[in-house]
Amino acid sequence: MKIRIGIIVAILSIGVLVGIPLLRAQVPPPQPATPPAAPRAPVPPVPPVPPADPLGDVMFPPDLIMGHARELGLTDEQKAFMRGEIQRTTTHFLELQWQLQDAMEALHQTMKSNAVDEQQALAQLDKVLETERQIKRLHFSLGIRLKNQLTAEQQGKLRGMRMAPPPAGQPGPGEQL
Repeated sequence: MKIRIGIIVAILSIGVLVGIPLLRAQVPPPQPATPPAAPRAPVPPVPPVPPADPLGDVMFPPDLIMGHARELGLTDEQKAFMRGEIQRTTTHFLELQWQLQDAMEALHQTMKSNAVDEQQALAQLDKVLETERQIKRLHFSLGIRLKNQLTAEQQGKLRGMRMAPPPAGQPGPGEQL
């Protein structure tokens, strides 16, 4: 059975590989000349799209802060505090991520059977959702602690960095050249 599937896949792959160049080589039929379209009414401007993160304008990601530490003028105390908080949060996050993986595996196992015990499945779902809530709370509390360490001037600079595109030829935060 596996050999048959392999042969079928190979034949289909060869057919696609041979067919694509043949399709590309075909010349499209000439288009009949169409009269110029009548001028359209001006399109009203599109309203700005709200940010994907509803709190994105008031919270600052740790990588944005630490990636611009020099530009922000972070003190040694601020940097040490932030590194420590990020390290503690990362350690706790990994523990929660493992818990989430275990809870998801248990939920998947519960859902495998043809007749699912609804109470058991919902109880397992609650475990998954609780772990996800803890992860979100952990990230949110880190954001609050980091923001509280920044001066109003530093927060203003971060808002400006977030709004302004990076200069031409320079990567933005988290990007590589």
